[in-house]
Amino acid sequence: MPVRAGSRRLKNKNIAPFGGTNLLLYKIAQLQRVKAIDRIVVSSDSDAMLEMAANAGAATHRRALEYCDEKTRSFGEVVRHIAESVEGEHVLWATCTSPLVFPTAYARAFSAYEQALAEGYDSLMSVYTFRRYLWNAEGPLNYELGLKHVPSQQLPPLQFVTDGILIAPRQRMIEWSYFHGPNPHRFEVTKREAVDIDDTHDLLEARALLDTDPSVMERDPYFT
Repeated sequence: MPVRAGSRRLKNKNIAPFGGTNLLLYKIAQLQRVKAIDRIVVSSDSDAMLEMAANAGAATHRRALEYCDEKTRSFGEVVRHIAESVEGEHVLWATCTSPLVFPTAYARAFSAYEQALAEGYDSLMSVYTFRRYLWNAEGPLNYELGLKHVPSQQLPPLQFVTDGILIAPRQRMIEWSYFHGPNPHRFEVTKREAVDIDDTHDLLEARALLDTDPSVMERDPYFT
Protein backbone atom coordinates (compact mmCIF):
# COMPACT_ATOMS: atom_id res chain seq x y z
CA MET A 1 0.00 0.00 0.00
CA PRO A 2 1.79 3.16 -1.16
CA VAL A 3 0.87 6.33 0.74
CA ARG A 4 2.70 9.61 1.20
CA ALA A 5 2.35 12.79 3.17
CA GLY A 6 2.08 15.20 0.25
CA SER A 7 -1.02 15.49 -1.92
CA ARG A 8 -1.53 18.30 -4.40
CA ARG A 9 -5.26 18.17 -5.08
CA LEU A 10 -6.62 16.95 -1.74
CA LYS A 11 -4.61 17.63 1.41
CA ASN A 12 -3.91 14.54 3.53
CA LYS A 13 -5.83 12.50 0.97
CA ASN A 14 -4.66 9.09 2.17
CA ILE A 15 -6.03 9.63 5.67
CA ALA A 16 -9.20 11.49 4.70
CA PRO A 17 -12.20 10.49 6.87
CA PHE A 18 -14.09 7.57 5.38
CA GLY A 19 -16.45 4.87 6.61
CA GLY A 20 -16.06 5.68 10.29
CA THR A 21 -12.26 5.75 10.11
CA ASN A 22 -9.88 6.99 7.39
CA LEU A 23 -8.94 5.75 3.93
CA LEU A 24 -5.66 4.17 5.03
CA LEU A 25 -7.11 2.19 7.94
CA TYR A 26 -10.22 1.36 5.92
CA LYS A 27 -8.13 -0.29 3.20
CA ILE A 28 -5.97 -2.17 5.71
CA ALA A 29 -9.13 -3.61 7.28
CA GLN A 30 -10.39 -4.68 3.85
CA LEU A 31 -7.13 -6.38 2.90
CA GLN A 32 -6.96 -8.20 6.24
CA ARG A 33 -10.10 -10.06 5.20
CA VAL A 34 -8.56 -11.40 1.96
CA LYS A 35 -7.30 -14.95 2.56
CA ALA A 36 -4.88 -14.86 -0.39
CA ILE A 37 -2.89 -12.02 1.17
CA ASP A 38 -0.05 -13.18 3.43
CA ARG A 39 1.35 -9.80 4.44
CA ILE A 40 0.26 -6.17 4.22
CA VAL A 41 3.01 -3.58 3.89
CA VAL A 42 2.38 0.16 4.02
CA SER A 43 5.12 2.18 2.31
CA SER A 44 5.31 5.85 3.26
CA ASP A 45 7.46 8.83 4.21
CA SER A 46 4.92 9.85 6.86
CA ASP A 47 5.62 8.95 10.51
CA ALA A 48 1.94 9.38 11.34
CA MET A 49 0.75 7.05 8.57
CA LEU A 50 3.38 4.42 9.38
CA GLU A 51 2.36 4.50 13.03
CA MET A 52 -1.32 4.13 12.10
CA ALA A 53 -0.48 1.18 9.86
CA ALA A 54 1.63 -0.55 12.51
CA ASN A 55 -1.08 -0.11 15.14
CA ALA A 56 -3.57 -1.65 12.71
CA GLY A 57 -1.40 -4.75 12.27
CA ALA A 58 0.34 -3.95 8.98
CA ALA A 59 4.08 -4.11 8.33
CA THR A 60 5.73 -0.86 7.34
CA HIS A 61 8.36 0.37 4.89
CA ARG A 62 9.85 3.82 5.42
CA ARG A 63 10.33 5.51 2.08
CA ALA A 64 12.93 8.25 1.69
CA LEU A 65 11.56 11.63 0.62
CA GLU A 66 13.22 11.32 -2.79
CA TYR A 67 10.83 8.46 -3.54
CA CYS A 68 7.79 10.49 -2.48
CA ASP A 69 8.22 14.06 -3.74
CA GLU A 70 7.24 13.22 -7.38
CA LYS A 71 10.27 15.20 -8.59
CA THR A 72 13.54 13.55 -7.62
CA ARG A 73 12.68 10.03 -8.77
CA SER A 74 10.49 8.90 -11.65
CA PHE A 75 7.34 6.91 -10.97
CA GLY A 76 9.00 3.79 -12.38
CA GLU A 77 11.89 4.19 -9.95
CA VAL A 78 9.40 4.46 -7.08
CA VAL A 79 7.66 1.23 -8.08
CA ARG A 80 10.98 -0.60 -8.45
CA HIS A 81 12.22 0.72 -5.08
CA ILE A 82 9.10 -0.46 -3.26
CA ALA A 83 9.17 -3.88 -4.97
CA GLU A 84 12.83 -4.27 -4.00
CA SER A 85 12.05 -3.33 -0.40
CA VAL A 86 9.33 -5.89 0.33
CA GLU A 87 9.23 -9.66 0.42
CA GLY A 88 7.07 -12.15 -1.43
CA GLU A 89 6.75 -13.87 -4.77
CA HIS A 90 3.78 -11.84 -5.95
CA VAL A 91 2.75 -8.28 -5.11
CA LEU A 92 -0.70 -6.71 -5.01
CA TRP A 93 -0.43 -2.94 -5.42
CA ALA A 94 -3.49 -1.77 -3.49
CA THR A 95 -4.22 1.93 -3.19
CA CYS A 96 -6.30 3.23 -0.30
CA THR A 97 -7.79 5.79 -2.69
CA SER A 98 -9.90 2.96 -4.16
CA PRO A 99 -12.01 2.29 -1.05
CA LEU A 100 -14.92 0.67 -2.89
CA VAL A 101 -12.83 -2.31 -3.95
CA PHE A 102 -13.96 -4.81 -1.34
CA PRO A 103 -12.51 -8.15 -0.20
CA THR A 104 -14.72 -10.13 -2.58
CA ALA A 105 -13.30 -8.20 -5.55
CA TYR A 106 -9.73 -8.91 -4.44
CA ALA A 107 -10.59 -12.59 -4.05
CA ARG A 108 -11.98 -12.70 -7.59
CA ALA A 109 -8.92 -10.86 -8.86
CA PHE A 110 -6.49 -13.34 -7.30
CA SER A 111 -8.36 -16.25 -8.88
CA ALA A 112 -8.30 -14.47 -12.23
CA TYR A 113 -4.60 -13.69 -11.81
CA GLU A 114 -3.68 -17.33 -11.19
CA GLN A 115 -5.57 -18.40 -14.30
CA ALA A 116 -4.15 -15.50 -16.31
CA LEU A 117 -0.56 -16.52 -15.56
CA ALA A 118 -1.37 -20.05 -16.70
CA GLU A 119 -2.74 -18.61 -19.95
CA GLY A 120 0.41 -16.60 -20.68
CA TYR A 121 -0.45 -13.18 -19.28
CA ASP A 122 2.30 -11.54 -17.21
CA SER A 123 0.21 -9.58 -14.68
CA LEU A 124 -3.27 -8.29 -13.85
CA MET A 125 -4.70 -4.79 -13.88
CA SER A 126 -8.22 -3.63 -13.06
CA VAL A 127 -10.05 -1.77 -15.82
CA TYR A 128 -13.42 -0.17 -16.32
CA THR A 129 -15.09 -0.47 -19.73
CA PHE A 130 -16.92 2.57 -21.07
CA ARG A 131 -18.37 4.11 -24.23
CA ARG A 132 -18.01 7.88 -24.53
CA TYR A 133 -17.51 10.41 -27.30
CA LEU A 134 -13.83 11.36 -27.17
CA TRP A 135 -11.91 14.28 -28.67
CA ASN A 136 -8.31 15.35 -28.81
CA ALA A 137 -6.78 18.61 -30.12
CA GLU A 138 -7.56 17.60 -33.70
CA GLY A 139 -11.19 16.54 -33.20
CA PRO A 140 -13.23 13.36 -32.59
CA LEU A 141 -11.24 10.23 -31.82
CA ASN A 142 -13.80 7.43 -31.92
CA TYR A 143 -16.80 8.69 -33.90
CA GLU A 144 -17.77 10.84 -36.86
CA LEU A 145 -19.88 13.99 -37.02
CA GLY A 146 -22.99 14.39 -39.16
CA LEU A 147 -24.87 11.54 -40.79
CA LYS A 148 -22.40 8.91 -39.56
CA HIS A 149 -22.90 9.79 -35.90
CA VAL A 150 -23.96 6.74 -33.84
CA PRO A 151 -25.55 6.36 -30.36
CA SER A 152 -23.01 5.92 -27.59
CA GLN A 153 -24.10 2.31 -27.11
CA GLN A 154 -22.72 1.56 -30.60
CA LEU A 155 -19.31 3.09 -29.98
CA PRO A 156 -16.38 0.67 -29.71
CA PRO A 157 -15.75 -0.16 -26.05
CA LEU A 158 -12.78 1.52 -24.40
CA GLN A 159 -11.14 0.85 -21.06
CA PHE A 160 -9.27 2.91 -18.49
CA VAL A 161 -6.97 1.50 -15.83
CA THR A 162 -8.53 2.09 -12.41
CA ASP A 163 -5.35 1.46 -10.35
CA GLY A 164 -7.51 -0.28 -7.75
CA ILE A 165 -6.02 -3.76 -8.28
CA LEU A 166 -2.60 -4.40 -9.79
CA ILE A 167 -0.92 -7.80 -9.34
CA ALA A 168 2.36 -9.12 -10.72
CA PRO A 169 5.34 -11.26 -9.77
CA ARG A 170 7.57 -9.11 -7.59
CA GLN A 171 10.74 -9.80 -9.57
CA ARG A 172 9.00 -8.81 -12.79
CA MET A 173 7.87 -5.53 -11.19
CA ILE A 174 11.54 -4.85 -10.47
CA GLU A 175 12.52 -5.70 -14.06
CA TRP A 176 9.75 -3.56 -15.57
CA SER A 177 10.06 -0.70 -13.05
CA TYR A 178 6.29 -0.79 -13.17
CA PHE A 179 3.38 -2.48 -11.42
CA HIS A 180 2.14 -4.45 -14.43
CA GLY A 181 3.74 -5.80 -17.57
CA PRO A 182 3.17 -5.33 -21.31
CA ASN A 183 0.70 -8.23 -21.44
CA PRO A 184 -1.64 -7.83 -18.48
CA HIS A 185 -4.94 -9.58 -17.96
CA ARG A 186 -7.62 -6.90 -17.91
CA PHE A 187 -9.75 -7.54 -14.86
CA GLU A 188 -13.04 -5.71 -15.34
CA VAL A 189 -14.57 -3.93 -12.36
CA THR A 190 -17.87 -2.14 -11.87
CA LYS A 191 -18.31 1.61 -12.09
CA ARG A 192 -18.47 1.78 -8.29
CA GLU A 193 -15.32 -0.29 -7.87
CA ALA A 194 -13.58 1.97 -10.38
CA VAL A 195 -13.93 5.08 -8.18
CA ASP A 196 -10.49 6.53 -7.47
CA ILE A 197 -10.16 9.42 -5.05
CA ASP A 198 -8.03 12.21 -6.46
CA ASP A 199 -9.91 15.31 -5.36
CA THR A 200 -12.74 16.46 -3.10
CA HIS A 201 -15.44 15.57 -5.64
CA ASP A 202 -14.16 11.98 -5.85
CA LEU A 203 -14.13 11.69 -2.06
CA LEU A 204 -17.71 12.92 -1.78
CA GLU A 205 -18.79 10.50 -4.51
CA ALA A 206 -17.17 7.55 -2.74
CA ARG A 207 -18.79 8.50 0.57
CA ALA A 208 -22.19 8.83 -1.09
CA LEU A 209 -21.89 5.44 -2.77
CA LEU A 210 -20.91 3.83 0.51
CA ASP A 211 -23.78 5.43 2.41
CA THR A 212 -26.56 4.91 -0.11
CA ASP A 213 -26.01 1.38 -1.40
CA PRO A 214 -27.17 -1.22 1.17
CA SER A 215 -25.39 -4.05 -0.65
CA VAL A 216 -22.06 -2.39 0.13
CA MET A 217 -22.64 -2.95 3.84
CA GLU A 218 -22.62 -6.72 3.36
CA ARG A 219 -19.02 -6.58 2.16
CA ASP A 220 -17.72 -3.76 4.30
CA PRO A 221 -15.49 -4.64 7.28
CA TYR A 222 -16.98 -1.81 9.33
CA PHE A 223 -20.53 -3.14 8.95
CA THR A 224 -19.85 -6.81 9.79
